[in-house]
Amino acid sequence: MAVTLSEALLARYPRFSLYNSPYTAHDRGRAIDLYPAEGAPSPVSGEVLDTRTVRAPPKPYAPEHDHLLVIDCGDRIARILHVDPAVEAGDHVEVGDPLGSTLRAGFFAPWVDDHLHVGFRAPDANPYRASGSLPIEIDARVEPVVWDGTGRVNAVGETFVVLDAPAHPAPGQHFAGIADDSGETAIDGGLPHYAGAGALAGASGPLSLLGERIGTATGRDLAWDPIEVRANGNPITGLSLFAGRETLGAKLVCPGHDFAVGERIEVSIRPGR
Repeated sequence: MAVTLSEALLARYPRFSLYNSPYTAHDRGRAIDLYPAEGAPSPVSGEVLDTRTVRAPPKPYAPEHDHLLVIDCGDRIARILHVDPAVEAGDHVEVGDPLGSTLRAGFFAPWVDDHLHVGFRAPDANPYRASGSLPIEIDARVEPVVWDGTGRVNAVGETFVVLDAPAHPAPGQHFAGIADDSGETAIDGGLPHYAGAGALAGASGPLSLLGERIGTATGRDLAWDPIEVRANGNPITGLSLFAGRETLGAKLVCPGHDFAVGERIEVSIRPGR
């Protein structure tokens, strides 16, 4: 049994990703990260069954705790993480209601933006387990956008930069994602720093990006080849790939970088070891 998320629901969030995570809960697209414009709007309607504090991996820049919200949606149970809850057991929430405020716990890599991690279970399944969620299907248009690997730095953080390219083809109208070289599917995942990855339109066989083979797709799932991503000839951690509704722009994960806003960057991909 899969859970289908509609375009109307997903449109409440400027960005989403099924695969851009190192955690097994996202294996085969069984969890989704929803990036809100502000606050922590609920992606589901139902009764709050529990809000539980959970341990997070120790990180010097984040607290060692997170919160798990368990919500009874009738035919399924929703599990939501990364929210400091303003709701409690017995409360009823509707889609869009505020759940609290987003929380940057130790589950986050430093380059990851605030988001809600959402997974679903059958009503009789254990809602506290980290794995075993139902598959998630996306009933929303995600336009694949071919990119030549170039752009200028539009925003910088200590561990990442965001380029002004590729441009979103229709901001606010539908989702878009960086495509493989064929232009047939948007790619989702951390290339190559996270093991799991996805071809959102589905594919079969090898896929390439920027002229280099990056992996093999089996339906929606994608297994990376050993590759290396470079920016202006220098190795970086990788590319953060997702579906965006308002903007697109390639996000380069590159801790310790010295890139500046306005600087031109050319991204390339090379075979790894």
